[in-house]
Parts: sequence; structure tokens; C-alpha cells
Amino acid sequence: MNSRLSAAFRALVGPGKPLLIESPTYWGAILAATQANVQLVPVPSSAEGPDPEALDRAFTQTGARAFYAQPSFANPHGALWSQPLREQVLSTVQRHGAFVIEDDWAHDFAIDAHPRPLAAQDDGGHVVYLRSLTKSVSPAVRVGAVIARGPARERLLHVTQSESVFVSAVLQAAALEVVTSSAWRTHLRSMSQQLGARRDLLAQALAENAPMVQLDHLPRGGLHLWARLPEAADLAAVVAGLQRAGVSVVPGHELFPAEPTAPYLRLTFAGPDPGNYVHAAQALHEVLHEVLQNSSQGTHLPL
Repeated sequence: MNSRLSAAFRALVGPGKPLLIESPTYWGAILAATQANVQLVPVPSSAEGPDPEALDRAFTQTGARAFYAQPSFANPHGALWSQPLREQVLSTVQRHGAFVIEDDWAHDFAIDAHPRPLAAQDDGGHVVYLRSLTKSVSPAVRVGAVIARGPARERLLHVTQSESVFVSAVLQAAALEVVTSSAWRTHLRSMSQQLGARRDLLAQALAENAPMVQLDHLPRGGLHLWARLPEAADLAAVVAGLQRAGVSVVPGHELFPAEPTAPYLRLTFAGPDPGNYVHAAQALHEVLHEVLQNSSQGTHLPL
């Protein structure tokens, strides 16, 4: 998927030019933008999605021609854009003669909502749609797709053809066989049910065992919970302490293209052993307590 993102950024933005991007956002998009040598301009985003007024100002002030976003179950906070917000973003993009690069990474991971892609509402060629089957089929089936129309399509074709960013015919045939199989819909329903159960288990484990951790909302799809820590928490010390306890997390500062607004952790509920959620939440509580105690005494956990 990162190669597709890099290709889209090079084709639609260009080296040294501004790209508007949600903040926080997917770390792979930040990396792809760096590889494409584009200038990131953060647009504040939350559990409701991006601030539409901030988006409009950013287009006006920078002259940007593209906005990278995840309208459905955004990584990391799981935001699902409302229909009014979708219409407002599309209107803003059209008014500025720009593109939305829609990363529909979690299309197959809906739990209790089934939104249509933003691209389905676009009749002017302003949305470039990216999709992948890697997580929902198999890590070995690294198949992604880019859907675009008009000038955006021509630019993308030129970039991909010149850089040979192609998926092998064998993988394409395997992906086609999977998604046209009668078992595909059954697989998606089962996956949705399992993800919902795991999401609720992890949220409950945090509520009961790590009361200092705040969840701003419960995402209606995706694979992650976005957990806010107390302001005084040293994020690096928390992550290091959790590693020693055998708990793997993603530190939130890596997911902001600008300065982070607060200490966050991205917690994944799609792991192989949901039976360990209580242990992980207890470890998080203990590490947080120790880090905050050491901070109040002017010391930190050794890294």
C-alpha cells in the first residue's frame, strides 16, 4: 500500500509541494509522503473527522491540490465521517479544484456501521480511491488498487508505468478468486463479529483495570482503540515499561505529522490472543502509576 501512496503523492502533489493530511493519521502515509518528498500540512482531526473550517483554510493558505484522508474508521482513532461532513469536504475540495486521496484501508473491517466510500459520492473525478486486501485476505496476498478518473487517472498511469508499480498476475488472480467466492461474504460477516467482540473486550478490560486511560469513543470499525494517557505521563517511559511487561503498543506521537496534542497509545484489538487483554490492561495501569509517581519525584524509568 505504501508504494501506491507514494505513487499517488508524486502524481497528484509533486516534490516540494504541499499535501494536506489528517493529524493524527496512518504512519505509513507519513512515511510515503517523506519518500515522495512532499510537504505535509496537518489538518486537525478527531473522532468526528477533520475540522472542515481548518481544511478550507489550509487549502486557501497553501494552494495545496490534494488532501489525504481516511473517511471510514480512520487509523488511529477510528473516526467515521458523518454524511454532512462528507458532503462538506467534497464541496471544499471541488471549490479549490483539488483531490481527496481516500484511503479506504478498513473497508472490510466494519463492525456496526457500513459506510459507502467517499468516491461513490463523487461525480467530478475529485476523489482518488485506494483499497487493499492484504489485511482482510492474507498478509501474503499483497494486492491493492487505485481507482481514479479524468486527469488524476492519467497522472497516476504515467507514474505507475514509469516506475513499474505493478502487482503480479498470480496475486491478482488469487485476489479475484477470493472476492468472487460465495464464501467471501460469510468471511466478512464472521470477521465483523469477531472484531466487534474483541473491541468490546479490550474496551471493558481498560475500563475495569486501567481507569487512568481515556477512550474518547468506541470506533464502529477498524482494528484499533485510540487511548489518551494523563497529560503528565512520559510516553517513552510508558512504552518502555510496557515492553518490559511483554505488552506491545504503538506510541501515538509517531502518528502525528505535527506536534502531538497529548500522549496517546494506539491499541490493537485484532491480535491473536484476546485472552490477554486483562493482563495487558493491568500492566498498562501499573506502568502508568509508576511513571507518574516517578515523574512527580523528578525521576523517570530507565530506558
